Amino acid sequence: MATFTAFYDANVLYPAELRNLLMHLALTGLFRAKWSADVHEEWISALLEKRPDLTRDKLERTRALMDLHAVDALVTSYEDLIPGLRLPDPNDRHVLAAAIRSQANVIVTMNLRDFPSEIIGPFGIKAQHPDEFILHLLDLAPGAVSAAAAEHRGSLKNPPQTATEYLESLQRQQLTQSASALREFISQI
Repeated sequence: MATFTAFYDANVLYPAELRNLLMHLALTGLFRAKWSADVHEEWISALLEKRPDLTRDKLERTRALMDLHAVDALVTSYEDLIPGLRLPDPNDRHVLAAAIRSQANVIVTMNLRDFPSEIIGPFGIKAQHPDEFILHLLDLAPGAVSAAAAEHRGSLKNPPQTATEYLESLQRQQLTQSASALREFISQI
């Protein structure tokens, strides 16, 4: 079992394409993915606010499937840590608290400035943009990551995407370095 632990912030679970890729990567066994009920509520509420075409039931189904397929991903019993934490945005304290409780090595987030290294570093945690996180995984296990990307691309049905279109969609998700590195494996994706 992997010992490296990555805690997913809500902002990387909000976009469906990025969430799905991160889930496919979580199932590779290269690391342990973690999140909390508060993180789920944050991305679900944000999506419902921006996307009136979605329903809470549909997003709750996604949440349940995530919790089911990523074994032991849901972090609990971290709330007692929240009051003692200080971050630039106090609303992010629950993320750091759950990351600490899960003994995460990284918080995968789009908002790096919200998790300054001088604050989270003493807990043994780094903040990483998902592009950097995926790039590190690709360096570590290119076959597993390209296979996860291929599975992710294969799951896209509406509309289906060619490998080139898929890599372009990763670039639109701010995964420019990862998309560039994955071009080397385009025949496998």
